Amino acid sequence: MTLSIRPATGSDAALIFRFIRELAEYERLAHEVDATEADIAAALFGPNPRVFADIAEWEGEPAGFALWFYNFSTFRGRHGIYLEDLFVRPELRSKGVGRALLRHLAQRCMAEGLPRLEWWVLDWNEPALRVYRAIGAIPMEEWTVQRMTGEALKRLAEEP
Repeated sequence: MTLSIRPATGSDAALIFRFIRELAEYERLAHEVDATEADIAAALFGPNPRVFADIAEWEGEPAGFALWFYNFSTFRGRHGIYLEDLFVRPELRSKGVGRALLRHLAQRCMAEGLPRLEWWVLDWNEPALRVYRAIGAIPMEEWTVQRMTGEALKRLAEEP
């Protein structure tokens, strides 16, 4: 059994979009996806990409992906990596694919001197939570995620 991880290329845009849709379905959030394959291609492979992806392949076939970008810690004075999405096809889970994608990002952090690798996980996703605890990840329980979208975002932007 062989597992390999490689950086995504422009020819992977459709695959990445398919993974995003599969992830959204798993997370019961498919109704929130309004991105298109063209949006993903432009963001990852346009002239000035600010988001990146790695593809995991099992026996030469696409098995999953990690989509990430650099964030910044003012307290540390350095960048880190924020993992936006991690997805492994259901039939290939429990084979170490997700862990390998996380290890790959941890190795990038070490190679680039980045002090943090961070991500969110849905509180009901026990299989993922078990994996994350097993590799030493800790929940940031003292932090509450805040988000603005839609009308609230528009109202704030339009304030005098």
